[in-house]
Amino acid sequence: MLDRDGFRPNVGIVLLNQKNQVFWGKRIRTHSWQFPQGGIDRGETPEQAMYRELHEEVGLLPEHVRIVARTRDWLRYEVPDRFIRRDARGHYKGQKQIWYLLQLVGHDWDLNLRATDHPEFDAWRWHDYWVPLDVVVEFKRGVYEMALTELARFLPRLDTRNRFLRSGMRGREAERHTAPIAGSEPAFELPPGATFDPDPNTAPTANAPASSPSVPPSPTPDGLHAPR
Repeated sequence: MLDRDGFRPNVGIVLLNQKNQVFWGKRIRTHSWQFPQGGIDRGETPEQAMYRELHEEVGLLPEHVRIVARTRDWLRYEVPDRFIRRDARGHYKGQKQIWYLLQLVGHDWDLNLRATDHPEFDAWRWHDYWVPLDVVVEFKRGVYEMALTELARFLPRLDTRNRFLRSGMRGREAERHTAPIAGSEPAFELPPGATFDPDPNTAPTANAPASSPSVPPSPTPDGLHAPR
């Protein structure tokens, strides 16, 4: 199914995990990598085609993902003649695509590259959002850049809680950043019966000089690091 300009309607899929990394698939029996994509059949909407291609190429079902965003308009690329079948030359020009940004709400083990008898990929990995375009077939690179740029502003915000533990900060430095401010709620929940107020039985009086408090040794780093 071609439009009057010779472009076949198509969908592209950028699939995110919880770290905003993207599914990056190696095309079967080649050295090129790409996102899942496929043609829109007659009578299908772009969204219906996206779900069909998602299952055919990576084995996921609608309940495994959440639609985050899609490109507003068609993005087009032309296919060089050497990649076009001889009988299609002269009237087939390339692809026009709607790109979807999806977030995986299932698990890695839900992905299956052998969901059909005609697999598109023989390997995959999670990759940083800005994928290296030099491993994408050359005539698709411009569309990849446009799609990633348009969809980047819809990336889900990552959970930054426990950032001090993940960055391997020393306990004393983390305490300095998380210490409660006077008049505010504690930065973390205290156990029953505990308080931030000083113990009146041990606090120095006006007539007695305060003894030098003992300084506990600094805790060692917890060894945790930010996820790669």
